[in-house]
Amino acid sequence: MVLTKGFEIEIYTGTPQGKIVGLSDQIIRDLDGFMREPDSRNVEYITQPSSNYENQLCGLLRPRRDLRNYLQRLGDYTLIPGSTLSLGGSDRFYRSDPTNPYHDYIEQTYGTNVVTASVHINIGISDPEILMRACRVIRLEAPLFLALSASSPFLNGKATGYHSTRWGLFPQTPAHVPLFSSHAHHIQWVGEQLAAGTMQNVRHLWTSVRPNGDRRPYSLNRLELRICDLVTDPISLLAITALLEARLLQIIDNPNIDPLTQSSLSPEELITLTAKNEMAAATSSLDAQLQHWQDGSNILARDWIAELYQAVWGIAKQQGFSCFLSPLQKILREGNEAQQWLHLHKVGVDSQQVISQAIIATQQRERELESKLCSSLLA
Repeated sequence: MVLTKGFEIEIYTGTPQGKIVGLSDQIIRDLDGFMREPDSRNVEYITQPSSNYENQLCGLLRPRRDLRNYLQRLGDYTLIPGSTLSLGGSDRFYRSDPTNPYHDYIEQTYGTNVVTASVHINIGISDPEILMRACRVIRLEAPLFLALSASSPFLNGKATGYHSTRWGLFPQTPAHVPLFSSHAHHIQWVGEQLAAGTMQNVRHLWTSVRPNGDRRPYSLNRLELRICDLVTDPISLLAITALLEARLLQIIDNPNIDPLTQSSLSPEELITLTAKNEMAAATSSLDAQLQHWQDGSNILARDWIAELYQAVWGIAKQQGFSCFLSPLQKILREGNEAQQWLHLHKVGVDSQQVISQAIIATQQRERELESKLCSSLLA
C-alpha cells in the first residue's frame, strides 16, 4: 500500500538581488493555479494528490516554471528561496486583499510574523481514528521534519540565531492544542475553540500537524504536516516526504505505535516536551538536543532521524519508493539549507550574497531536474 500525497507550496517573488516584491495580485489575475496569501509578497500553489513520486516531482516543477516565465514578462523578477523576509521588509504588511476581514484579523493580531513561505505536506489517511493516532505520533516527531527542512536563518539582513526563524516566531494558534484522543475529541475541541473565539474559523488551527479534509472537523481524509520551512530542492522535499510516508505506513500497520499508550509521559507532559523540541529544532535544526517522546530521554535530532530512517527503510523499499527516501542521507551529511547558508555567512559571505547565490542555484537545479526527469511530462 502506498498513500496519496500532495503539497501546498508558498514562495516569495522578487528581484535577483533578493529583494522580495509583492506581485501576487497580477499573478492571481493572469495565471491559473496560484492562490493569494494575506501578504502580496508570496503566492501559493498546490500539487494534485497522487501516490506517485514522479508525478509529484513534475507537479512541483511545472507551476514554478510557468511562474518564472510569467515573472520574466513582468520585469527582472524571480523566485526567492527561504521562509522569511530574509533581507528586509518585516516592518509592514503588504495586503493582497484589503477587503478580506480574515486578513484584517491576521494582520492586526500577528503582524508580519506570519508573512512566511513554507511547504505543507498532505498525506491521505481515510480512517478518522487512524488519522488521529497518526497525528498524535507525527506531532511529537514533527521537530525532526523541521530539522530537515530549516531554511530561514536570516531576517531583515541579519542572522537571527535560529535555523528556522519562521517557526521560532510563528504564532501557533490556539496557544494550547491537546493530543486528540479520538475524532470525537477533535470535533468537540474545535467547536469549543470556535465558540470561544480562539479560532476564527476551522482553518485557524495553526499547529505543526493537523487533520485536514473537505468538511473540517467532521469529514477528514488526510494528515497535514505544516511545520516544514520551504524546501526549494524537489528531490530533498520528496526525500522528507518519503520519510513521512514510510513512518505513516508503519503507524497504520502497527496500532501499538501511539503516544497515549506507548509513552511513560502524560499527554500534558508530551505537549510540553514537543513544544520544547520544536523550539530546539527551530534554533539548531539537525544539531538540536531533543527529548524522545517515549521516555523523555535526550537524543540529537540527526541521530533520531537516522534511527527512524533505518526503521522505515524496509517499508519504503517494499513499497517501491526507497530511491526517493535515500537522498535524506545527503541532508544529514551536508546539512539543510539554513546550515549551508550559515556556513557561508560565517566565512564572510553577507546575507544578501547568500540569498542571491541561492536564487541562482535554485533556478539551475529546477532546469536540471526538468531536463533530466520531467522533460516529457512537462512538455
